[in-house]
Amino acid sequence: MTDPTRSTGTLSAADHLPATHSDFVSAARRKAFLLYEGRVTPHRSCGIALAETFGLPSASYQTLRRGGITGHGECGAVVAGRLVLGELLGDPSPTGAVTTELRAAMAAYDAEIGPRLHTAEPWGDRIACDRLTARFDTFLSDERLRSCTNIAADVAESVAIVLDRLGRSVTLTPIEGAPDAELDAHLATPSPQ
Repeated sequence: MTDPTRSTGTLSAADHLPATHSDFVSAARRKAFLLYEGRVTPHRSCGIALAETFGLPSASYQTLRRGGITGHGECGAVVAGRLVLGELLGDPSPTGAVTTELRAAMAAYDAEIGPRLHTAEPWGDRIACDRLTARFDTFLSDERLRSCTNIAADVAESVAIVLDRLGRSVTLTPIEGAPDAELDAHLATPSPQ
């Protein structure tokens, strides 16, 4: 049996989670959902919600808001998921090569997030913010907010699943100022797979 506290840096088709997600995966999904939703704490943009979920500095993630601010870029949540994995698993040296662990994580992430967005290729025009939100009459609608809240939660869950499979985890801190009862009342339900 593999030591779950050590990372092998590789993933295979045999790597999967049991039917119930780990507490880490569930907590990551819940935290991103609540940060983006904006009911128990002020709303964060998708990228910032993901950075905060995994305890990373959020300033540069602001550029991911609404698909690179213009709406024409890739979904900020999906891009944030890649950046979070890069920050957590990449070589800290600016001249370092892509780590085996990061390469495996990126492939696993694309495999996780693609079906959640109902696309085989989770990149490019198919996941441009404007395309994902085009079905809503207005970007500021409650329906669009719910959809994007679930995408942010799906991304956090996907990142956490990948980290969990690699035997990695991040300490997820509580949302400052959010009462526990409110957190439980707004627990996100995982999207159907």
